[in-house]
Amino acid sequence: MKVTSDMWQVASDRKTVGSRASRSCHLSLVTRHPTAFTLLELMLAMAIFSLVMAAIYSSWMLILRATKVGQEAAAQVQRRRVAVRTIESALMCVQSFQASQQYYTFIDQNGDEPLLSFTARLPDDFPRNGRFGDFNMRRVTFTVEPGPNSEKDLVLRQNPILMDMDKDEQEHPLVLARNVKRFAAECWDPTENDWSDKWDNTNQIPTMVRFTLVLGGNQLNDFGDTGPPLAVTRIVAIPSVMVPTAVQSQSGPGGGYRGLR
Repeated sequence: MKVTSDMWQVASDRKTVGSRASRSCHLSLVTRHPTAFTLLELMLAMAIFSLVMAAIYSSWMLILRATKVGQEAAAQVQRRRVAVRTIESALMCVQSFQASQQYYTFIDQNGDEPLLSFTARLPDDFPRNGRFGDFNMRRVTFTVEPGPNSEKDLVLRQNPILMDMDKDEQEHPLVLARNVKRFAAECWDPTENDWSDKWDNTNQIPTMVRFTLVLGGNQLNDFGDTGPPLAVTRIVAIPSVMVPTAVQSQSGPGGGYRGLR
């Protein structure tokens, strides 16, 4: 019995020692396991990060592109609205006096160098009215001239009818619209009962004027996109008639001079 007990004790001790050795080996393996990222893990993380950044950049560029397109389109519509309103306002204020016809000629020229020029008593809110003081009777001239980037601009020049156009107005006219593809004005010809692209009777005021303004699409250099052209046509029934010489001479002291003011 004593031998058996000793054998059991020895076996138990061996089992305890083996268990301790196993735990020690396991702890050693756990302790020696590397805690840093492997090269494959780093490359995978960098690839995922690059994809995320590319998606964010693409979304941001789309937002910038849409914003710029929207702003350019809104600006183009606003320029067209201002140009059309300016032409309509000037045509509604046309004046002509028979005794001083040399100051009141109505000129309508189309083709490669369109020109629309006449004399009008302009309202106070007309563009650039402040620089002319009390001289609200002015000749207005609309022309299409070369602008930047090989485009064409619709410009407006003004001068009081008894004064020559100053140098600053001649060299720096008011730009009403940019990237103009077409500007044309037609006058109603009562003899032909149809629209005419020229007005030969320059000493008379046409009863109606139809003008067309076509603006080209915006050229976005950053993206190379071109928007659709914007076209507008308006018919203006001119309420003015030429003032006869007899009426002009009886309009007040100074006779014909009053008609020039």
